Amino acid sequence: MCVPVCVLALAACGGVKIKPEPVIPPALIEPLPADVGLIIQDDMRNYKHSETRWGTDWNVDLGGGHARLVHDVFKAAFRNVREFADLEAARAAAGLKALFDPRLEQYSFATARETGGRYYAVTVRYRINMYTPQGELADSFTLTGYGNALAKGMSSGKPLTAASVGAMRDAAAKFLVQFPTQPAGQKLAQGEAVVVEAKSAAAAATDSAGIEAVPVEDVGWAESSKPNTQP
Repeated sequence: MCVPVCVLALAACGGVKIKPEPVIPPALIEPLPADVGLIIQDDMRNYKHSETRWGTDWNVDLGGGHARLVHDVFKAAFRNVREFADLEAARAAAGLKALFDPRLEQYSFATARETGGRYYAVTVRYRINMYTPQGELADSFTLTGYGNALAKGMSSGKPLTAASVGAMRDAAAKFLVQFPTQPAGQKLAQGEAVVVEAKSAAAAATDSAGIEAVPVEDVGWAESSKPNTQP
């Protein structure tokens, strides 16, 4: 049968190695009139996902794509963005209204074997920690992107790459569309700096705000489909 042959071929060739590099087109939104800091730490620049499944090694180098994606997204979302390697350097800067530290928390995928040979599917979950200009944690947002791609021929790298890029772009679209509607986005739109807000007991019981709670509008370039397995 085709699937076992494919798996054997992949194992013989040293498994699957991909490096998703998402590119987003110009976003049709108005940047928020705020100067913000973007923190991309070394562990995120070098983030890799590796696992062995069905006797095949899967290695996904996500760090470069993550750094490029968040750079492009925040440039589109805000008037001016300054990049930093860590929170210490960011809070030492002057004139910023907020500091953002995007973290890639989870990458999971379904192979063609697990979808009946039809497609590859990917889930990517991000956490975006938002700090005041002084470096105090003001809020933490979570968002998840979904992507898929048809399985074609013997190749596993190309459809998995396409599904990964789709998931990362889906998450980017959600942030661009939804963040301006969040209280912090509205504060930044008014030229105000982010502050630590007092929370009710109910709100304090939740450690993060789910950006996905806000309906997502179609921005024309994000496709999504939720995979049915996790590594």
